[in-house]
Amino acid sequence: MRITAAQRTENENRVRAAIDRLLRGEIPPGGKCDIKTLASEAVVDRTAFYGTRPYAHLRVEFEQRLQAMQDAGEIPDPREAQIFRLKAENNKLKERLDRSEQKVEDLTDFRGQALAQLAAQREEIVRLREAAAGTARVSHLPSPRTTVIGSCS
Repeated sequence: MRITAAQRTENENRVRAAIDRLLRGEIPPGGKCDIKTLASEAVVDRTAFYGTRPYAHLRVEFEQRLQAMQDAGEIPDPREAQIFRLKAENNKLKERLDRSEQKVEDLTDFRGQALAQLAAQREEIVRLREAAAGTARVSHLPSPRTTVIGSCS
């Protein structure tokens, strides 16, 4: 069924108004900032936005404006903005986890080296004590004397 020029103009005005609302972030519940929601908000058949259909130029205009906003760092769809924010936060947390895991691995290696060194030093001390117990040439030093400092009058 064909529509009149006045109906087409009215439909285009509704589509442009819906584009403006969506790009301002006025997303209806359950909707997104996309062509499907645009068509339902403008009460126009979604297929009219594709190919050589009458509103294909409005779809292109909508997509270009949306892309320009996204390139500028503006995301009109609150859910998309939340997804973007959560992905960035997730990446930060992954990097932090990787650093923590590397630190734990480094500290575990250090602990193993320290324990091995302590065990080797203990074995050396035991060996030296056994060697010293077998010889009479080792003499023990006397305990240090404590001196009292007298007061001057």
